[in-house]
Amino acid sequence: MPIPDSFRDELISRTDITELVSGYVRLTKQSGSNWFGLCPFHSEKTPSFAVNSDRQIYHCFGCGKGGNAIWFVREVENLPYRDAVEFLARKAGMTVPEEDGQVEISNKRKRVLELNREAARHFHSMLSAPLGEPARDYLAMRGISKASVTRFGIGVAPDHWSTLLDAMIKKGYKKQELIDAGLCRHGQKGDGAYDFFRNRLMFPVINIRGDVIAFSGRRLDAEKDYKYMNSPDTIVFTKSRNLFALNLAKKSKAGMLVLVEGNIDVVMLHQCGIDCAVAPLGTAFTSEQSRLLAQYTEKIIIVFDPDEMGQKATLRALSLLEKTGKNVKVVNLGTSGDPDDFIKKHGPDAFRTLLERSEGHIEYRLLTIQSTCNMNTDEGRLSYLSAATDLLSNIQSEPEREIYGAKVAQTAGVSPESVKNEVVKKLKIKKGRQKKDFEKDVVRARANLQPASRELRYTNELSAVAEEGVVRCLVRDQVLMKVASEMSFSQDEFTSPFLGKVYGILENRISGDRNVSEALILSDLEPGEASQLTVILQKPEAIPQGEKVMREYIEKIRAESLKAKVPDEEMLLEIKRLKETKKPEGEDKNGK
Repeated sequence: MPIPDSFRDELISRTDITELVSGYVRLTKQSGSNWFGLCPFHSEKTPSFAVNSDRQIYHCFGCGKGGNAIWFVREVENLPYRDAVEFLARKAGMTVPEEDGQVEISNKRKRVLELNREAARHFHSMLSAPLGEPARDYLAMRGISKASVTRFGIGVAPDHWSTLLDAMIKKGYKKQELIDAGLCRHGQKGDGAYDFFRNRLMFPVINIRGDVIAFSGRRLDAEKDYKYMNSPDTIVFTKSRNLFALNLAKKSKAGMLVLVEGNIDVVMLHQCGIDCAVAPLGTAFTSEQSRLLAQYTEKIIIVFDPDEMGQKATLRALSLLEKTGKNVKVVNLGTSGDPDDFIKKHGPDAFRTLLERSEGHIEYRLLTIQSTCNMNTDEGRLSYLSAATDLLSNIQSEPEREIYGAKVAQTAGVSPESVKNEVVKKLKIKKGRQKKDFEKDVVRARANLQPASRELRYTNELSAVAEEGVVRCLVRDQVLMKVASEMSFSQDEFTSPFLGKVYGILENRISGDRNVSEALILSDLEPGEASQLTVILQKPEAIPQGEKVMREYIEKIRAESLKAKVPDEEMLLEIKRLKETKKPEGEDKNGK
């Protein structure tokens, strides 16, 4: 069965959309019941993303996206509809009723999780077997303790083709189940299969609920292949939305999370008491991972390797983490290699000192810019000043600009006044450009009659304006449905299927004496439809004269319908004149 309307209505009523959105977007400006922040769905520098706490909806005046809490979770987490409902239901302490088709999917998920747990036990047990000797030697060489092996559930996938496959088949699992779980692959010939992970130190990937959702394997021999290999995406795992060891780090009392590159770095940091470290599973750091980090801390410190690749990865992570509004800092390891190497050379206390003295992201970026310029030449200093003042012009706080401006001036060997003047000049240019862009976005979103989605485009714009008005009137005042009833107005009279659908939803809710809030109506729409309805509902309506306005809208719809059926008199006369001017040669007006 589908999710009952009553369940969705209660879920929306229990969810505070402002609180929900603030976990992803830094809402910095309030105007009435609207909170504004930078849109998470498109790049912008001037906040045009609004969350209305009274109406429980969101709307971006820039890109046009909008909806209720369910649609926000769908968009921001990239989830199917039901998964978004389940996500919100868990937060609200509710249990989603199972659909007939969902029971099978739910059972499959449980089966994969059970299989992953058994696989983790198998990998861990192999450490003490003869085939686990290479892994034991590697752990000893890296200085990983037995306590850490147990804490992280570390194991080994031996250099054999079907060790895991054979073990799981004996436990009653089917070959296809192992393939679906990403633990095995199809053989090239026939219907055979072989282990996905071989000759690797195995790290179970465990979610915040304690489920083993995937594995990350570190190669044991010479690195002729990828150093780390992770499970493919499955029904229970998406690599870009998970972090290694977050299940442990979220329990830390350190008041921060430390983002490092590799699993070994995470293990070694936890082993020496820095139990707040996580890693991005060998993938480029993603926006989903940045939002995940932001849910569990106010302070995030990036400690990536100091090589060129590490610097690029740091800048990428900074650009994503800045959008969360959290306190983001960077540790520069210099020539010390990765965190594990640093700790081995200088000890845990020295690393803790680095964390305490970590640089803000502006300082790190300035140092990065400086490293690319030859500061011994005039050209190099000018290049540094150009890039540095451009960076400073993005800082909103004037005191911060002044502090960093003084540092830039000292580095470049110029006066603080010259740096300040250049920053102010660039700031004015950027603010002017941002204002124009914002005004264009708002005008475009509000003034453009046609929906952004091609699937929703209106065939009769004049009728659609009135149809939007009918919908808007009913959302603002459900009593006005009696006007539609008195005028025998029906859903069939809409020229826009989308607006007709919304009218049908309203009609059903009002006739069933159900709540007709905007947030609840949006639950019955597709994402594009929900965004368009939020645009429509932003427009003003003369509700004190509701009955009069409602009648005028319906009359306008019917007038446009009549025009489509009855040809215009002037058009008929024009057609007649054209016929007369095209008489065959030799005929006069009387046909002679």
